[in-house]
Order: sequence, then structure tokens, then C-alpha cells
Amino acid sequence: MAGRIHVEREGPIGRMVFDHPERRNAVSLAMWEQIPELAARLDADPDVRVVVLRGAGEDAFVSGADISQFEEARTGNAAALDYENGALRAFAALTEVSKPVIVAIHAYCMGAGMAISLTADLRVAADDAVFALPAARLGLGYHASGVDALVRLVGPSVAKEIVFTARRYRADEALARGLVNEVVPKAGLDARVGELASAIADNAPLTLRSVKRIVRELARPDAERDTAAIRASIDACFDSDDYREGVQAFLAKRRPKFQGR
Repeated sequence: MAGRIHVEREGPIGRMVFDHPERRNAVSLAMWEQIPELAARLDADPDVRVVVLRGAGEDAFVSGADISQFEEARTGNAAALDYENGALRAFAALTEVSKPVIVAIHAYCMGAGMAISLTADLRVAADDAVFALPAARLGLGYHASGVDALVRLVGPSVAKEIVFTARRYRADEALARGLVNEVVPKAGLDARVGELASAIADNAPLTLRSVKRIVRELARPDAERDTAAIRASIDACFDSDDYREGVQAFLAKRRPKFQGR
């Protein structure tokens, strides 16, 4: 089975579900190829305000890339480069989603699964989650963009510990190292992620988009920052109907109803 990724909708929440149960939701070539189109679709959907990434079933979020395909699809420089470029396109597509992205992590979150989790804005883990980057046990070269994402999240020393040791980290260890935002009982994972996503979805979409763009630009060297885009994103908030609605709702002591415009 090649595996697939399917999209689910629940009000303002759109879910990308990694569905490859035969391999603990390991990402196959077909799944890498699906990610950019699905991420773009959810980002363009005006009714979706928050995107959630989840693994199908209860056995794993994503246990890694599908190693059974490596001998055929990732052996030799040319094949390895093609595979890597496909994965990089997928990571870039997830990173570039302009809406808040939350990942719900349960059981195995290893290799490619952990790399996918780094593209999200927030990471919520079940207490049975297990994290690892086993590249050093496979002899893989790890792309600079993936290392950069890890370093920005946990710092250089912890990033090197994770890659050098290639060991598995429990959920509480991942929390202590800054890999996740919070840990919850597994039975309550979906409820907690749904609660968090709903709370975010109630807020002004243009403000969320602006802050996400600003954080992305601040991660770049000063000379490479798109300050015009930052300014434009802030101006869009103040010029919006949502800004007027927010002020009026505050003065009237009622909940605002934001429309994203």
C-alpha cells in the first residue's frame, strides 16, 4: 500500500491526516507528492482558519519516511536528490501555509515525522509520544533546512544532542527540550488540539497571518527580511473590517465576529 493523505473539515478547522497504517503512517513517495497540493488547498480555503496535522489511527503520528522505498527510490546521487527535492517541496509547502498550523502528536514521531512537526507553529503531544531523528543510524545526509528548523526551535546544543545520539525521547523529555508546547494524556489529545484550534480560529485571521509572517521574516538575516511585506501585513490589519469589529465588540463587551477582511 502506498499510503495517502486525506483532508477533513470541521467548521473552521482543516485537518491533513497522514494515513499509512501498514507502516505506522510512514511517508511514502506518493504522500510526499500530495502534501504541496493539499497544503495549498487548505491555505486558499477562506473557511479554514486553522490547519491541524494528525496521523491516522492510534499507532503513530508519522513513524518516518517509508524506508521500504529507499533501495529503489533513494539509492545513488541522482535518485537521492530527486527524493530529497520532493521532500523539501513538501516541507516548504507546510512551512509557507499562512494560517496557524498545529500538529497533534501521538506514539511515534520519528525522522520525517519529526521534520514535519517542525513545520508547524504549535506542537501538542500525547503522553505516549516518542521522538527521534535516526539519520545517524541510517547514514543519511540531513538537509540544512531541516537542521536549521531544529536549531531555531531548540537551540544548537540540544539540536546536536538529538542528531548525534539518534536516541528516542519520551514526551516529557521532548517538552523539557522545547520540542513541543505541551503534553496531554493520550485520551485527551484530540480534544485539547480541537480546543486550542477553536480558540485560535475565533481570533482575527489577519492578525494571526501578520504575526506568522513577521516571525518568519525575523528568522532571516536582517538584509534578507522583507520589511515591506511586514509593514503591509500590519497595515492590512488596521485597514480591515475586523479591526473595526474588534474595537466595537470590546466597547460593547461582546465577543467579536471576525470575517478575515
